[in-house]
Amino acid sequence: MVSKSPLVIYIKNFITSSERAHLQLISASTFTRSSVASHAGSTSHRVRTSQSTTVARDALVRCIESRALAFQGYDTPPSHLEPLQLVKYGPSDHYHFHTDWFTDPAYASSHTGGNRVSSFFAYVHVANDTTGGGTNFPHLTAPNDERWCESGIVDCDEEWERGVTFRPVEGNAIYWENLLPDGRGDERTLHAGLPVTGGGKIGMNIWTREGPLGEGIRGEDL
Repeated sequence: MVSKSPLVIYIKNFITSSERAHLQLISASTFTRSSVASHAGSTSHRVRTSQSTTVARDALVRCIESRALAFQGYDTPPSHLEPLQLVKYGPSDHYHFHTDWFTDPAYASSHTGGNRVSSFFAYVHVANDTTGGGTNFPHLTAPNDERWCESGIVDCDEEWERGVTFRPVEGNAIYWENLLPDGRGDERTLHAGLPVTGGGKIGMNIWTREGPLGEGIRGEDL
């Protein structure tokens, strides 16, 4: 547990090596320039320079979905999950500071599933020569225990004034809750994908909504 308020939990070995290989195989030729949701709709933007794709809901992907639901306590039905999204970052790619919860009510209406209650960001692939590319939460209080640094989880070369930066480690994941008890977005969950300065990484987003998403958004089981 990294933080109790907002709730932020670091999970080791969230996705297995065979799952990571499968995700890369089925998505290899499907990546396109990542978009950003805004008042003008989902568009490409210089604040987000990665590539992204959604993955087909085959048996292995549904297994990962079930794991994400179980972690949250079993009570959330699969219909509340957005399709899993993979995000690829190469040299100099980044995603500037943003929140996963929607600031525009048009994206958080009840007929579109409401807002994003929680997020997982898991590391599917990290090239051996990767430098940079950490996930930074500027409003989190940096942990005091040196074991966070020694384990390689937290990038202790970053200034503590910048909050907490998690190093990209294959298989591991960060989980956090996006909304306050009254349903408003929690500004403390602001985060960024810091620029990759060498190598590259592929991450995976798993987002849980307040309500169900239609099959047209979720997609059919394969």
